[in-house]
Amino acid sequence: MKYESVESDRSVLLALQRATHATLHLITTALVDLGLTASEINALANLADGESRTVSQLGAAVGSRPTTLTSVLDRLERRGHITRGTLAGDRRSVLVELTDTGRAAATLIEETLAGVEARALTALPADAVAGFHAVVDALIKEES
Repeated sequence: MKYESVESDRSVLLALQRATHATLHLITTALVDLGLTASEINALANLADGESRTVSQLGAAVGSRPTTLTSVLDRLERRGHITRGTLAGDRRSVLVELTDTGRAAATLIEETLAGVEARALTALPADAVAGFHAVVDALIKEES
């Protein structure tokens, strides 16, 4: 069955937007002691695996343009959570890496995200969660 747009408060995009705002509120409230914005939390969460990334790679991961991400990275660098350097063999590419402080914050962020996700999804059947991922993947593909 093909999806047909519904002109009501049941819009998938509006529901996703409401869920995003509610989730951001939960996360920023839970992590208030870190003193980070939602964008900073997002950046650190995407660096939590310990892998360094170029600004372009991190921008794609967080869903932001590199120019928009720059101010987020400036704040994270001032707070001592990240360092920026050049990529070996490509002086034009800026490489972002977590510091020890950044790793500690990223670990706390990762644990908080996992807890929020577990509480929200634990009662849902696996096929419902898979369906959600399918919708998100389709929306991301649409953007590309």
